[in-house]
Amino acid sequence: MQVTMATSPAKPGQPNEDFTAATPNGVVLLDGAGLSGTTSRCSHGVAWYTRQLGGALLAGLAGDDGQDLAAILAEAIRQTAAAHEGTCDLDDPGTPSATVVMLRATGDDLEYLVLADSVLVLNLASEVPLVITDDREAHIGRHYRAAMDNLTNGTPEHDQARRDYVQALRAHRNRPGGFWVAAADPRAADEAILGSRPIKDVTAAALLSDGVSRLADRFNLTDWAGLLAILHDHGPAELIRRVRAAEDSDLPGNRWPRGKTHDDATAAYCTHVA
Repeated sequence: MQVTMATSPAKPGQPNEDFTAATPNGVVLLDGAGLSGTTSRCSHGVAWYTRQLGGALLAGLAGDDGQDLAAILAEAIRQTAAAHEGTCDLDDPGTPSATVVMLRATGDDLEYLVLADSVLVLNLASEVPLVITDDREAHIGRHYRAAMDNLTNGTPEHDQARRDYVQALRAHRNRPGGFWVAAADPRAADEAILGSRPIKDVTAAALLSDGVSRLADRFNLTDWAGLLAILHDHGPAELIRRVRAAEDSDLPGNRWPRGKTHDDATAAYCTHVA
């Protein structure tokens, strides 16, 4: 598998809370979740969490011991929780968390796992692209985001509304009837979307944080086939550049209301998957 990756923090000089890396037969992308100004009884940052979890996932993929992707994720969450349970309150809703996308070539199949709202796009030889994401958070968030979306990005009022929005969502995180992310409870892996496609049917794959997928699913400046074409012709760095250009053209959030004017943006583009 040949993988090209690019990542960009929301603002220069800020820590990038995304993570992506590859093994010879697989790739992982994480989008960390946290917000300064909201309460958390964990002394570790989100960037620390995504790197700990990402490293454990890569070790699981490299182990090649027959575990399915959900089992690998559950064990990685368990290991990461053990690394800071002695210093942090892992039952706190503000404990660091992350979305997860995993892709693995096994025999004749390409296996995938998606947990939360990062996006996997498979370019299929004879069909329209297959888009896999978990939109439960978005469905729940619609009930809470009106105040945030009606305010101008970059203002103290919008910042406070976003904190209120995140706090409201935390009551639904990793709860039955809510949405699920990787945090401290390995049972979140049971809620992931799992699937596979014959490798011969897949010409390329894109793993995208929602800071990149917004070019298609929020800004509607291209469709999924067009996004894959950008990756094929120009690579992940150009895709991120186009996202940043769109964000900069609408700094107040008038055209595209959104919680973050700029978001961490990470993309991994996989070719030669066989």
